[in-house]
Amino acid sequence: MLPGYVRAFAHSNALLVSHVHNVLTAAGIPAELHNLTLAGGAGELPLGECEPEVWVAPHNLARAEALIRQSLEGTSDRASWTCPGCGEPLDGVFDTCWNCGTRREA
Repeated sequence: MLPGYVRAFAHSNALLVSHVHNVLTAAGIPAELHNLTLAGGAGELPLGECEPEVWVAPHNLARAEALIRQSLEGTSDRASWTCPGCGEPLDGVFDTCWNCGTRREA
């Protein structure tokens, strides 16, 4: 663990924790995974110390928490858009039209 990192997310589901880690790293936030293999120690170790966790630098915590919330709730700040190539209406989470492959304009 890098010095000064703080826990941004913890959950008993290692796949969900890995998803959150991927969301953060894709957004350019350096993140570390912890405790992915400690589930077998539950009972011998305190449960809170066995949960898989994602840790980030303190200055990234607020942004990381917002991205985690958006990821888990399925929300996005980006507005829906209409593909300029074929006119297909698309949700804001998509950058490329599923119908014709046209990229979203910046």
